Amino acid sequence: MTHFPINLANLSQLTIGRFPFTTCITTRWMDNDMYGHVNNVNYYSYFDTAINEFLIKKANFNPLNSEQIGFIVKSSCEFIHPISYPGSLIVGVAIKRVGNSSVDYVAAIFDANETLCATGELTHVFVERISQKPQAIDEELREVILNYQG
Repeated sequence: MTHFPINLANLSQLTIGRFPFTTCITTRWMDNDMYGHVNNVNYYSYFDTAINEFLIKKANFNPLNSEQIGFIVKSSCEFIHPISYPGSLIVGVAIKRVGNSSVDYVAAIFDANETLCATGELTHVFVERISQKPQAIDEELREVILNYQG
């Protein structure tokens, strides 16, 4: 898999093809706010859904039974173009950095016409499920994640 580093400073060159993992999300009626567009809190939900779908589908991560789970400890979003219900979205995910117990993701939301609507950066810290203390990322999971660096 060959992908080039994703530079959020140059959004004019950011396309869906730059992301090694993509998934489709449909907006819901309840996502709209009183101004007729998707409320900002939902963008974070779209990012979180796409990242977890990536981990489940590509890394065989089982969030219900895994001994190790990931907590989002840091997130940011830059809103570029409004979206609303009804709408079909494409969310791209790439890995920016892999640490000992953490992963930094870059994500972007595109509308059905592939217009860039938002970008995000999120950090997962992987912890042992019961103690909830950080621990080194499982080697099998790490190997898969490294293949999706942006």
